[in-house]
Amino acid sequence: METTLPILSMSVAAAASAAAVFPKIKARVELSRAKHRSLAGHSKMSRRVAKLLPFYEFGENDYFACDGAPANIATQRKDGFFRLAALYAERYPKGRATTKEAADKISDLNFTESYRVPFQFSRLVREHLGTSTFVASSSGVTVTDVDGNTSYDLTGSYGVNIFGNDFYKECIEGAERRAHALGPVLGPYHPVILDNVQRLCRISGLDEVSFHMSGTEAVMQAVRLARYHTGRTHLVRFAGAYHGWWGDVQPGVGNPIPAHETYTLAEMSEKTLRVLRTRKDIACVLVNPLQGLHPNANAPGDSALVDSSRGGNFDRAAYTEWLKKLREVCDQRGIVLIFDEVFVGFRLAAGGAQEYFGVKADMVTYGKSLAGGLPVGVVCGRRELMRRFRDDRPADICFARGTFNSHPYVMTAMDEFLSRLASPNFLAIYDGLEETWNGRAQKLNRMMEDADLPVRFANFSSIWTVKYTTPSRYNWMLQYYLRAEGLALSWVGTGRLIFSLNYTDADFAEVAERFVRAAAKMKADGFWWHDGALTNKQIKRQILKEMLSRRLAR
Repeated sequence: METTLPILSMSVAAAASAAAVFPKIKARVELSRAKHRSLAGHSKMSRRVAKLLPFYEFGENDYFACDGAPANIATQRKDGFFRLAALYAERYPKGRATTKEAADKISDLNFTESYRVPFQFSRLVREHLGTSTFVASSSGVTVTDVDGNTSYDLTGSYGVNIFGNDFYKECIEGAERRAHALGPVLGPYHPVILDNVQRLCRISGLDEVSFHMSGTEAVMQAVRLARYHTGRTHLVRFAGAYHGWWGDVQPGVGNPIPAHETYTLAEMSEKTLRVLRTRKDIACVLVNPLQGLHPNANAPGDSALVDSSRGGNFDRAAYTEWLKKLREVCDQRGIVLIFDEVFVGFRLAAGGAQEYFGVKADMVTYGKSLAGGLPVGVVCGRRELMRRFRDDRPADICFARGTFNSHPYVMTAMDEFLSRLASPNFLAIYDGLEETWNGRAQKLNRMMEDADLPVRFANFSSIWTVKYTTPSRYNWMLQYYLRAEGLALSWVGTGRLIFSLNYTDADFAEVAERFVRAAAKMKADGFWWHDGALTNKQIKRQILKEMLSRRLAR
């Protein structure tokens, strides 16, 4: 009996420990299963992998034949590359010289100039295909650089330019006149701010507003408030989604330290919904509706265009259903649902993504276009979520202030923007918007198919991405042929094309012709040569071999 009791006690203790540990193990397994299988869904792993990748670049013998192309094709490509380089040297002398000088002193420009194409090809591109980063003027849907070259603007000013550059010039000009009497007096409010608040509350369908200086700041404040009011620690973001460069929403590559209170989960996944239903530490879910174009994938850019596997396909019905499921589970679990509309707000509908998808959020962040072309960030939220202090605990506050929040010039520019947006005549711009841009994408896809060119387009209204149908390591070259045809692209190249809504059918027809012309010239120069056997998987394996060879050679 004396021997049995200790054994029994130990057994009971072990069983109790197992019972306590098992739910934690189960929750951890479910969390792991809810992650997307790509590196975009595994932030820690992506950071480790990034640190392991060695730098290497192709020499003259391999640069134009790294896909196994025969000598005559490599020569054809080389001739095409340097023919294009001669055109760039002739067309952009002042802009190239200025860009090179500025990149030596402006760290942001130094970064973007270095990451326009896959790093294996970057040096030769920087030396010979450098373009002008300096633009002198804009008009309609075009921009003119410092060398006098006029191009159709497909950059969209990173999402700011929804209604055309002339629209924003008018907003800023009107704002300057109205704010001039007060000037840059900070702290007190310009009287116009009340009109802005009332309009934003109507647009968002929410109760209160806070002003900030960027979209990143707005997201930071929304998340901080959600944590404050729920008493929970973690935010949920979805694989590949961008919410600014703040550490907690950029836990992977680009952030030198890990984010410990962030869960990166798979979008449009039942496993993710299960995690939301069962965990008790989730304060909020962040949704960037732009991800509907490429769920669970990072924002596309030509620096990562190593093969032809770039995807993109917007399914409005499927994404709407996903958002409705998120809304339901967030209601059930007391989780704050935040729509990050900094990029898409006012581009899809006058009421933003909430109106477009028919799903209400608890908090919404806006930015970019909202201040008529000036820097801004805004949080709209339910009253109980926006409060920054507690009546019963006066020292327990949720702090957020900024010197330039509610700047008079920003507030008057915002009023110029929102006043135009409220005009019935102006609102007509949204009539048939989706059909217009879907039809344009279909038209250009048919043109590419008829011309037997391996280029296709996926679009989310006026936001487009370029896809490629033939496995190739040289798709990144298309951006340089496009610029040569007078199409202005951002530093991510063909990853993202952002059209302003003032593009007429005639404007678009001209852009489409130039796209086809550029792709045809690239094909003629041999960059889409294919041996009939090369696959995207084989390309990735070849790159892996190159990297291993480089590391082992050290």
